Amino acid sequence: MATAAQTVHPSRAGTLDEVQILQRKPSGFWRDTWRRFRADRGAMFFGTIFVLILIFVLSGPLISKYITHYTYSENHLAQKLSSPGENGFILGSDGNGRDVLTRLAYGGRISLLFALSAMISVLCLGGIVGGCAGFFGGWFDSVAMRIAEIVLAMPLLPLLILISSMYRPPVWQLAMFVGLFSWPGISRLIRGEVMSIRRREYIDAARVTGASNLRLLIRHVFPNVLPIILVWASLSVPSLILLEAILSYLGVGVRPPTPSWGNMLEEAKQFYRTSWWLIFIPGFAIYITVLSMTLTGNGVRDAIDVRLQRK
Repeated sequence: MATAAQTVHPSRAGTLDEVQILQRKPSGFWRDTWRRFRADRGAMFFGTIFVLILIFVLSGPLISKYITHYTYSENHLAQKLSSPGENGFILGSDGNGRDVLTRLAYGGRISLLFALSAMISVLCLGGIVGGCAGFFGGWFDSVAMRIAEIVLAMPLLPLLILISSMYRPPVWQLAMFVGLFSWPGISRLIRGEVMSIRRREYIDAARVTGASNLRLLIRHVFPNVLPIILVWASLSVPSLILLEAILSYLGVGVRPPTPSWGNMLEEAKQFYRTSWWLIFIPGFAIYITVLSMTLTGNGVRDAIDVRLQRK
């Protein structure tokens, strides 16, 4: 027979449940975002692939034994065009006898460094200009958009070829030039979204409560613009990897003997009939990197978009 302490009235039990619900701490924004991202199996799969690619390109000295004996730039003509697995070369050797696996790892560093540096430079310049133009409007908006139209009229590839022909800029400088001539696209995109956000009712309500412009930008505008930025970044980095490949193929990008996936393709074009793997390996590296970054970015967009947060 239950005692009085063990007996709970049904209405009392309902009240206790309500108290527990009210006392339960709400989960954070980034925790909810991570939970939704983990639920997307495709995004998690390709995100894992991209992490493995990063580990591969960052651990070149640990992957290939040849880096302990000679660098990726030394020629060993006696062992040139070795097929994968021959003479101890896991992925074979190129036309100068250099280990393809070692050059693939170090070339991935250069290609990703160029793409990420260019993306960050474009995003910083275009995001600041577009965000301020869309939020404040007025004369700043007019001047910024006229400058953006002028920059958009400049052809990117011929300008980069001209700059690289005049002198040999390092990879990070070449990425800065890409940002200098490519910011109007993301700037106009962010401007349009910010102009739409600033007219919404919750922005007016925040102004009434005394929120400053900085708080409005950080607390209300940026979370709503972030999904667009992630989508743009996931699509721009693959295109920037391809841009590096084009510049290196034309001989105005990363200069040999420094490896990149682009100049590995350019150097292998003369051996495509006899050593097809020299083209396939860097080409497949570009393909799988582009695919994994794009699909992972789409998954992050779906997880972080505040407009999808419906319980």
